[in-house]
Amino acid sequence: MNLKRRLLSKKPFQYKIHHEDQDAIQEVTRNLVKLLPPSRPIVIVCIGTDRSTGDSLGPLVGTKLKAKHSAHFEVYGTLEEPVHAVNLEERLEEIKGKHINPFIIGIDACLGKLSSVGMVSLGEGPVKPGAAVKKQLPPVGEIHLTGIVNVSGFMEYFVLQNTRLNLVMKMADLIAEGIYLASVRNSFQKRSAAEATYTNDLAELQ
Repeated sequence: MNLKRRLLSKKPFQYKIHHEDQDAIQEVTRNLVKLLPPSRPIVIVCIGTDRSTGDSLGPLVGTKLKAKHSAHFEVYGTLEEPVHAVNLEERLEEIKGKHINPFIIGIDACLGKLSSVGMVSLGEGPVKPGAAVKKQLPPVGEIHLTGIVNVSGFMEYFVLQNTRLNLVMKMADLIAEGIYLASVRNSFQKRSAAEATYTNDLAELQ
């Protein structure tokens, strides 16, 4: 295979880890930093509703991130003001009008195989909200973070309603902390790069 073909066939980055892994926060942080842009505003869209235990992962993450009062990103979707099927398109239009070239991270719960329940997935490409319950909604984000909260394949609405809150809370803690730490590290790297550029420019003038 020549170089051109290899470049064209490159698969999007995808990483999965179980929320109970002892290195989960460090690994999510490390891999997320690789995907964050150096100079674009970061917008986090946390999709879901507090009316369903399984589907509350996104709003829980959003609420936890809002509580950190960070200047490194802006959050849409909390327990108080959720982003869900009814208002998703409206919120995306709001983001488009408010932010210049934002880098959007989509957060959502999903269903999967029994062996995958409890896994957090980070990857390139948008999250596809509503897929588990056969809803047609616009894709969200340039990258995504999703948590597999329960088993797919049968009565998805009922399954989401009967997901353990303890599991969802733990996964929300992991995702929120990983995003926060990655954004801090990304900001530090940007500042260090800017300082290095300034120092080099100053040296050339002397």
